[in-house]
Amino acid sequence: MRPLLPTILLVLALGACSERFDTDQQRLCRQAIPALNAPGTPITIERSGTGSHPHILRMIYLAGPSEGPVRRRSIDCLFAGEGQGPRRGALIGLASDGQPMSDASFYLLRRFYLEDRLDPPVDPGAAAPLRLPELSPALAYGLQQALSGLPSAAIYALLACAYALIYGLSGRIILSFGEFAALGATAAVVGAALFVSVAASTPVAGLAAAFVVAILVAALHGFAMGRFVLRPLAQARGQAVLIATLGLALALSEYLRLAQGTGLRWLPPVLNEPMALARAGSFVVTATPLGLGVAAAGFAATLGLVLLIARSAYGRQWRAVADDARTAALFGVDPRAVHDKALILACAASGMAGVIVTAVYGGMGFAGGFTLGLKALIGAILGGIGTPAGAALGGLCIALFEVLWSAAMPLEQRDIAVYALLAVVLILRPGGFFGDGALAPRPV
Repeated sequence: MRPLLPTILLVLALGACSERFDTDQQRLCRQAIPALNAPGTPITIERSGTGSHPHILRMIYLAGPSEGPVRRRSIDCLFAGEGQGPRRGALIGLASDGQPMSDASFYLLRRFYLEDRLDPPVDPGAAAPLRLPELSPALAYGLQQALSGLPSAAIYALLACAYALIYGLSGRIILSFGEFAALGATAAVVGAALFVSVAASTPVAGLAAAFVVAILVAALHGFAMGRFVLRPLAQARGQAVLIATLGLALALSEYLRLAQGTGLRWLPPVLNEPMALARAGSFVVTATPLGLGVAAAGFAATLGLVLLIARSAYGRQWRAVADDARTAALFGVDPRAVHDKALILACAASGMAGVIVTAVYGGMGFAGGFTLGLKALIGAILGGIGTPAGAALGGLCIALFEVLWSAAMPLEQRDIAVYALLAVVLILRPGGFFGDGALAPRPV
């Protein structure tokens, strides 16, 4: 545990020394400017940068008409830094022209103005290109929701494939893949810190190092799980495996809590500048290079796993063992070796999913793997948990369902709706959308 502390502190220091604020923080600060001026006052952003403190974003702007008296004003937005847990990066204070805003005024501003305002003044340094494809408002909104959901789709597809790789062989559900994703997230932070500490590198190289370290760490822990937890239970019932892997999930969660503490460990935002893709009036559809890049990596890894099972020599062995392990052994296939390799691949995919979570959302807590793994398991069941291709499609369906629900329904009820969807599918089609359509209970 102690060797991890210097690297974790190094990552936090790198994040604190950065003078760049992410696009959400810049937008939130711009949203507060109209509230500090008379209604209808034209606002022109001159420049923005770091204020008197590393966590203060200062914007200089002109308030007034283009012809007439114009006031040059400033706004300082204070964001939570290290030591704030889940609230890190949240707006916690404002100052206008050097005068701090009272706590009561700031609460009213945040509660009744910032949460509902959609069109902040445009920072000229982040202005969208003028020539963009024009879309209808509904199509633009749908495209934005789809782009925002791509990383989640890649995460669910990878984890669903992990469940299918093991269930297809043994008919057993491993309940610890979500915790392996949390393990990969922690390893990504440590790997990026180590890489930056020994070599000056670009953000892309640091992100690649995070992927490599997380995949190796998750695969190594998966190998240990296979040898010391699953192999002694090879002849046990499915319920015993469920209980054992649930206990392992709790042990991994506690292991991560002891290693990284209860606070979140964050990576500083990189490649997070939005790219304008299309527009519908004043609404601009954007995406970030980071979001598109890690989503593409996740989809590529998922496709690679599917093709590995469908077309490779190992895939033929996997399918043979999945059909009849005893007959496959008579033809020279070692079922134990096939199972060990599948477990390593599944845990590596889970670790990669954890890296995507860390890269897109900044970090992942020690207990964040349970809900993530449960949703991916639901996706695998919906798609047909016996085949990696069907499970991956089920993961994409869960991501699509969450995007549609978030766009039209209350966000706080989304998880309940996902679980209700699982219940409906198990009643109507127990084999999943792309699996066996027979209305018979699935053996677990």
